Amino acid sequence: MRKAAALVGEVFESVLGLVRPGVRESELAAELEYQMRKRGASGPSFETIVASGKRSALPHARPTAKKLRKNELVVLDLGVILGHYCSDMTRTVYLGRAPRRIREWYQAVREAQAAGVAAVEAGITCGEVDSAAREVLKTAGLEEHFVHSTGHGLGLEVHEEPRVARGQQVRLQAGNVITIEPGVYVEGVGGIRIEDDVVVRATGNEVLTRVKRDLIEI
Repeated sequence: MRKAAALVGEVFESVLGLVRPGVRESELAAELEYQMRKRGASGPSFETIVASGKRSALPHARPTAKKLRKNELVVLDLGVILGHYCSDMTRTVYLGRAPRRIREWYQAVREAQAAGVAAVEAGITCGEVDSAAREVLKTAGLEEHFVHSTGHGLGLEVHEEPRVARGQQVRLQAGNVITIEPGVYVEGVGGIRIEDDVVVRATGNEVLTRVKRDLIEI
């Protein structure tokens, strides 16, 4: 799973130079999936998400023929299957110089994701991890725009138990691998999500995803 997480990061970084105005969402998705196979993956762990502009406010948007435009958010959510095991990561790109509002939203999501990761260790409930991330967005006045759970189990399938969601009382066990992926989605504007794969340890955790979490402006 470390190798799968490393590979998906390599794929993302190899295609980042193609993320520019005029390129279609579907073209980027196709190139990402091509690079996965070229680099040794058996394929994507789910249908690759590339969503730009207002469509990035749809958490599970499928790529379309829409062309990317300047001054838009672009959410890229991708994963690979390597040696039968899955990885899953999301990064958000802004085409141009991000305005203050977008920067503030991005920083809030990044802090929420860091809080969620910091909470991960054996014995803590999934609901407590979710709360750690959600509380940051609540403080920032963005909780209503966080419309899904904080994460999910990961392994031979891309979505496994446990659910890292509000009120979940299942306790994490050492060796579990989960995603931490808070997001903010504002209708008519766009969405921001940061997602990493995290191994639960007896004390603390190990983040498998190696791609930087800084706001990427192109």
